Amino acid sequence: MTTMNIPPLALTMGDPAGIGPDITLALWAARESLSLPPFLFIGDAAVLRDRAAVLGLDIAVAAAGPETAGALFHEAIPVLSSDCAAPVTPGAPDPRNAAAITGAIETAVALTIAGRTSAVVTNPIAKAVLYDAGFGFPGHTEFLADLAAKATGQPSLLPVMLLAGPKLRTVPVTIHIPLKDVPAALTEDLIVETAVITERDLRQRFGIARPRLAIAGLNPHAGEGGALGLEDEAIVRPAVERLRAAGMAVVGPLPADTMFHDAARATYDVALCMYHDQALIPAKALGFDDSVNATLGLPFIRTSPDHGTAFAIAGKGIAKPDSLLAALRLARELAAHERTEREVA
Repeated sequence: MTTMNIPPLALTMGDPAGIGPDITLALWAARESLSLPPFLFIGDAAVLRDRAAVLGLDIAVAAAGPETAGALFHEAIPVLSSDCAAPVTPGAPDPRNAAAITGAIETAVALTIAGRTSAVVTNPIAKAVLYDAGFGFPGHTEFLADLAAKATGQPSLLPVMLLAGPKLRTVPVTIHIPLKDVPAALTEDLIVETAVITERDLRQRFGIARPRLAIAGLNPHAGEGGALGLEDEAIVRPAVERLRAAGMAVVGPLPADTMFHDAARATYDVALCMYHDQALIPAKALGFDDSVNATLGLPFIRTSPDHGTAFAIAGKGIAKPDSLLAALRLARELAAHERTEREVA
């Protein structure tokens, strides 16, 4: 099978005052040398045109839909409009544009669930800006899960955040909650469900025949047998035992301070961590510019660059597009693998 029949990716605008437009333009300008996967940009076409002018780039932007984006891609950036309500100034986010930001995400999800685009790739958003406009979710991940639940009628969908880099994959079991709330939120069932979703998606979408999971302990030294906290023996270890009993290749709980050196990483395909920073610090330290945030457990593929809006450098022409490039390539790879699996089945 070739990838020619795969629909384009749906690339959302993100916060238009951030670096999303910058890195989108930079990648499209180098599309031939990068063999850039075709995408449909969902956002404000005027933002792209204005940012291109600020950056001194001669780039064509044209209205398109999912069915015409692929053919148009090499001549112009294909755009499905989600117009901003307020003028956009690089580095100056405006809550009045929140509806355009979230609307682009909603459109991308709807198109991908319908099969008209092959995956959702999201440019960065600034949650604080959206909160000012009434956004009711901790972040992208939870918002995407809510959209998926409404589309499928499955309200119990659990979104799983995977940080995928060239040297390491990590999953935080608890995500956007304060550190003081992690012990109460961490349960045996949550660890098991997160691991099951991770193992399934690594098999079905990443093509890893028998994924190996390393599960970190919550406390220093994985609790030191209870001397440094009881959660590892009372919650994490029973979860590991259940996963092993189900036939999964799982080890743990492991001390997090010895899980991420070269020799340790060679023994597993993904590390499940108990809280946000336990997963994201090693992932970003080992691949800051080219790690990708992928959401597992959803009925569609979603990837995102693993960085924020970087308002301070928006419009200055210095933002690195590496992580967005990695996100687009991974989304295309996963979409191609999923298409192949369906055809074989």
